[in-house]
Amino acid sequence: MRRQPELTQLQECEYLEGQSPVHAVHRLYAYRKSLSTKAFAARGKKLIRCPLCLLGVQFCTCEHRKQLQTDISFMLIMYDDEVLKPTNSGRLIADLIPDTSAYLWSRTEPNQQMLEQLADPQYQPFLIFPEQYKQPDQQVVSQIAKSGLIQDRKPLFVVLDGSWRQAIKMFRKSDYLHQLPVLSISPDALATYALRQGSHDFQLGTAEVAALCLAAIEEPENGIALQRWFELFIESSLLGRNRRLKSSIKPIDHYIENFNTAYQAALSMSKPTVER
Repeated sequence: MRRQPELTQLQECEYLEGQSPVHAVHRLYAYRKSLSTKAFAARGKKLIRCPLCLLGVQFCTCEHRKQLQTDISFMLIMYDDEVLKPTNSGRLIADLIPDTSAYLWSRTEPNQQMLEQLADPQYQPFLIFPEQYKQPDQQVVSQIAKSGLIQDRKPLFVVLDGSWRQAIKMFRKSDYLHQLPVLSISPDALATYALRQGSHDFQLGTAEVAALCLAAIEEPENGIALQRWFELFIESSLLGRNRRLKSSIKPIDHYIENFNTAYQAALSMSKPTVER
């Protein structure tokens, strides 16, 4: 079984970015990077990147990162080198949601800490996955009322982070996921969150799906804030690629302002419902 990153790798993350606290995906990135025998050859590999957000240093968004107030937890189960990809948007969930964990997927040796978290009685897990792939006896919901949750349990959204083909493989070959109720986002809702033209190669909009999950559990304002954070990430990454005409580029301040506005709106509406 692959171990979680050692303290020295965590200290490396903290050294690289002293002002922004590291989170689970940063730690997993450091761990996965330590396993590599050669550098990950991402598109734009010559670009000098921030070691945390993985955006070009001139478009780094770390200073704008803020945590939302929420009772929701997320678990990212990531397909092998997904965590190394600068285009991965799963890390954006961990940027904003304080209780986010992240694990590498293994077909034969699932992470024991991950299994323990899924079985932890303080959590009520839901797998985020399309209904058509569920097992015959799996419960499916499209909305979650907080009043209907098991008392004193914290909702835990489990997200399979990779391409659709990889996510399906992860689901089908992981029996422990077949025991979880499925939160299925409708195709119509997903369509309204489709990535803008020119950014379709970003990995499935994992953060966008998470934003829809927040809306499905009565936290729409937090969902909008995560969506705005995703839009800032997309724009900053595209600017780093310099793929578009200058006339089509909005000032980055526009996206920063949109996120800050959405964040303040979410903050004003936050009313935690689970006492720890």
